[in-house]
Amino acid sequence: MKIDFRWAVAALALTAAGCGKQDATDNAAAAGNASAAATAPAGKDWTETVVKTPEGGFRMGNPDAPVKLVEYASLTCPHCADFSEHGVPKLREDYVRTGKVSWEFRTFVLNPVDVSISLLARCQGEGPFFKLVEQTYAEQKNWAPNISKISNAEITRIQGLPESQQFGALATAAGMDEFFRARGLSKEKADQCLADKAGLDQILAIRERGANQDKITGTPSFLINGKLAEGVYDFNSLSAALNTALGG
Repeated sequence: MKIDFRWAVAALALTAAGCGKQDATDNAAAAGNASAAATAPAGKDWTETVVKTPEGGFRMGNPDAPVKLVEYASLTCPHCADFSEHGVPKLREDYVRTGKVSWEFRTFVLNPVDVSISLLARCQGEGPFFKLVEQTYAEQKNWAPNISKISNAEITRIQGLPESQQFGALATAAGMDEFFRARGLSKEKADQCLADKAGLDQILAIRERGANQDKITGTPSFLINGKLAEGVYDFNSLSAALNTALGG
């Protein structure tokens, strides 16, 4: 995959323009309005069950849940960060924990920075994946400005490296290698994941599947039982769609 890393300098502006079809409207009060799901009964907590799926995503929840939710999201997308902050806690507590809904997260990359961050977020596998994604979104406003500070000279240098070294160099230039090392990812493991062609191919396959098969045109986007949820971009609209799918 040949990538124009000059795009990386403007990655966040481009992502902000393309990551959401409309402005996210979630807030803490609104997120509590639309859930008809019951409080999790005593017994199994399905949020503790996380597996990697054949499609390359990571699924939290009951594999036999009657409603299967798939989220396509970019880790550099501010609308996705908004959903993570305001929507995910209610999604997890009111729907996934009960076993009624499973939630699969697929990284839908929009730019070279996205690729580097996605490789790092996925690097340690199922156990820490969702927590790392949550922390990446929570700190997005702090690390995102680093991208625009990467000089043209540095981008030219990165572009001239062997492809197996480019994403690692971009992660370092953006400070994201340090971000993930502070969260338990060793430098050796990070370097390995950033240079892993199979990992890169899987991320690009998710992107291709999303764009071509699932008709994803912006992030976040959601599939409910395999069907694109039209007009669903925030927790209020998602909650209503989930309740309908659950027969509520």
